[in-house]
Amino acid sequence: MPAFSLDPPQSAWCAELRALAAERLRPLAEKGEPGHVNRALVAELGQLGLLERLFTSGAVDLCLMRESLAYACTEAETALALQGLGAHPVHAHGTLAQRERWLPRVADGTAIAAFALSEPAAGSDAAALELRAEAGASEPVAESDGGARWRLTGEKCWISNAPEADFYTVFARTTPGAGARGVTAFLVPADRPGLTGTGLDMLSPHPIGALSFDAVPVTADDVLGEVDRGFRVAMGTLNLFRPSVGAFAVGMAQAALDATLAHTAQREAFGGKLKDLQSVAHQVAEMALRTEAARLMVYAAATAYDEGAADVPKRAAMAKLLATETAQYVVDQAVQLHGARALRRGHLLEHLYREVRAPRIYEGASEVQRGIIAKELYATREAAQ
Repeated sequence: MPAFSLDPPQSAWCAELRALAAERLRPLAEKGEPGHVNRALVAELGQLGLLERLFTSGAVDLCLMRESLAYACTEAETALALQGLGAHPVHAHGTLAQRERWLPRVADGTAIAAFALSEPAAGSDAAALELRAEAGASEPVAESDGGARWRLTGEKCWISNAPEADFYTVFARTTPGAGARGVTAFLVPADRPGLTGTGLDMLSPHPIGALSFDAVPVTADDVLGEVDRGFRVAMGTLNLFRPSVGAFAVGMAQAALDATLAHTAQREAFGGKLKDLQSVAHQVAEMALRTEAARLMVYAAATAYDEGAADVPKRAAMAKLLATETAQYVVDQAVQLHGARALRRGHLLEHLYREVRAPRIYEGASEVQRGIIAKELYATREAAQ
């Protein structure tokens, strides 16, 4: 069974990342406009070499980056994560030409990536997606002059970095009625004719939008992986990024916990410090207990991924589920212990309260994670009989 503990170099690197986030990334984040891509922030992530590590490191390093950045600057964490989510399918399944064109620009922060899976009627049930890839177009596309061609028609929704990304990893149905087996992944540059988008005004401060595909042309040169095997591309990407969503959540939980420790240690109430009230002390202990349990599960799942363990889907789902639900609990309790001051615009906990809600939904809602866990448990039981 995979186990995890930080070694001294990892601990030092995490401390360095938290300092960099506070000193160099947060000032850029504060200058950004909510709901829009902060290109200056992304470029700084590239300058610091963090985006390149998305393609040269494993799941544990990804989690260390996401937890450390989330602790000090959630905007920087999310910007890094979205670059990785959108570009990982290119890194893992792209052709040499696709990788050479896009990955250096993602790594230096000059190209914005996006992962376009969800649709208005296909969110949690991703295999039900309806964006159609219809064969039969004959016109040349971009710089390609060969191979089968399709036109993409339909909509995507709840897409992070849309509509401002420079390219999208798009999942479309190439074989009607085939469920998950009839989906193909395409790399679609944002300047393709027929591709338009609009931003959505969401609770989370990072950019989220909808995309409309009006006969958008794609060719065999745009396919990521194999035709009709795109669902494998999607699930492989999510198996890597789900534990790191958990790391993001743990970083937020730790920030909320530390803020609560500082507040309750100095706040005068009922003739003493808040920390001296047993009910408060026990609540803080519970927050710390759950945060550490979530952290251990996140890094156990990441270690399992890096070691190629057979139970990665189950561990990834468990890690995301426990960590995101834990972070929601910890931030909520932190707000309660701080009182009204935590609800004031600009307060750390007011910010975390808005940030912490979405991870329980995206990349598979908590209910989806429970379904994956149960499915994997029963499959393991049946295989053992």
